[in-house]
Amino acid sequence: MGKIRVATLGGGEEKEQKRRADARRQTKKSKKEKVEGVGMKGGERVAVIEGTTINPEFKKLVEEVEGGKEVKSQKSKVKSQKKRERSKRYKEVAELVNKTKLYSLTEAVQLVKKTSLTRFDGTVELHINLNPMSLGEAKGDYRGTVSLPHGTGKEVKVAIADDALLAKIEGGTIDFDLLVAHPSMMAKLAKVARILGPKGLMPNPKNGTVSPDPEKRARELAHGQVNFKAEPGNPIIHMGVGKVSFEHSKLVANIEAILASIGQNKISRVTLSATMGPGVKVAL
Repeated sequence: MGKIRVATLGGGEEKEQKRRADARRQTKKSKKEKVEGVGMKGGERVAVIEGTTINPEFKKLVEEVEGGKEVKSQKSKVKSQKKRERSKRYKEVAELVNKTKLYSLTEAVQLVKKTSLTRFDGTVELHINLNPMSLGEAKGDYRGTVSLPHGTGKEVKVAIADDALLAKIEGGTIDFDLLVAHPSMMAKLAKVARILGPKGLMPNPKNGTVSPDPEKRARELAHGQVNFKAEPGNPIIHMGVGKVSFEHSKLVANIEAILASIGQNKISRVTLSATMGPGVKVAL
């Protein structure tokens, strides 16, 4: 039974299909015609067949088809990547920040609160560039835990793994933000790892969610204790330190606790920003 070809209605599609069909015919014809000449091996093909030159457009298509390249319509337009244009409001608040100046922590927090653009209560974000030379063996996987004296402003629901919770997870119900487990529960949790893993909820000793005293650990995490880690392959830490609506002193205290936990000798640069706001460089 012969091949069945489906043609899509529409002027542009039909022209493109006809163009590609002509290119295939040229390819087949050029493969059938064999010539022998001076300085050429028998059976070698040339671009001239029976005294007729292949249409340059078809010749290019033949080369692309034989080379296994995808043939695209000449009419297809490549979308040009436009440079992101900032809003008028963003430009106005960005002018309040001197990009070359290092602000004290107090000044930086004040600027971040003033340059917050969101209508909702945005998050104050801390971005820390680490000094790779001071990280030692932890260079590729630097992480830690810190207790924020005033929390992050986000309510965190912490659950403790048990048989009843496992049954709920298997049934598709997940109503917690963090899951803490006793080491003895890890074998049972393996059954739901494919559910918890992609959501970042699988207990892990590295982030402190596997503990011999899960009740105590759950209380610590629910009351402001947060985990942080550097980006994979990059010595940079990003973390929320509170809400824009927080009192100035509470934001400063949270940031100071994080910097003290990491250690100033490991930090090379610190930047603060609000959600969607401009960055403010902080003097160490």
